[in-house]
Amino acid sequence: MNTLLDPAILFFVFGAFAGLVKSNLEIPQPITRFLSLYLLMALGLKGGFALAKSGLNLQVATSLGIAITIAIIVPLIGYTLLKKVLNGFDSAAMAATYGSVSAVTFITATQHLEKIGINYGGYMSAAMALMESPAIIVGVIFANNVRRNSVNSTKPTATLSSGHVLHEALTDGAQLLLIGAMIVGILTGENGRTAMHPFSGDLFKGMLSFFLLDMGLQCSKNFKEVLGKSPLLLAYAVLAPVLHATIALGI
Repeated sequence: MNTLLDPAILFFVFGAFAGLVKSNLEIPQPITRFLSLYLLMALGLKGGFALAKSGLNLQVATSLGIAITIAIIVPLIGYTLLKKVLNGFDSAAMAATYGSVSAVTFITATQHLEKIGINYGGYMSAAMALMESPAIIVGVIFANNVRRNSVNSTKPTATLSSGHVLHEALTDGAQLLLIGAMIVGILTGENGRTAMHPFSGDLFKGMLSFFLLDMGLQCSKNFKEVLGKSPLLLAYAVLAPVLHATIALGI
């Protein structure tokens, strides 16, 4: 019950309620963009500070390697299942979406662990940063294969080179900010953590609550898109995260 009474989660619920009753409450798009960039930057800094403190020992390296492996396995499973109910492009997009990690979910989970006093490896923020690109790359590769195999009588369907795929995945602004902030955290260590704490620590919970308020608004406004979809697709949407978490916990 205490988890549900977390302010950030309650703001998400409130946002969903406001959307369902068709309130004119909205967060301007530039502010939403700023909030997402702030959360990524703060999360990257936290991961970097944690890595600077723990160092890259065998346990940390193993955890990071497993995280990257999972980020490849999840979209492979997703694409295999989803192409039974969706076309190739949608299957690739959904597989990449579920394979790509959610910064907001990660942030909410770590905040909950801190609240109830459970210690966890701070370097997992670095794992989250490294898990973003593999799923996107795998998804784009799947989409390229669909393009290559599609039959178009008017003109060939364009495909993307492997180099272009890698460049797009690794230089995406949000992804680059996350990794860049993590590097800054590693280089500055404890001194950087102390200097940045008012930014990446004190403000963090409030910014997260504001962001989840907007997430709730968007969720409720787009809920009607779910109606009429295949029951198998809806089942995947609900059960896939549980399956993916079970795989990770098992490892």
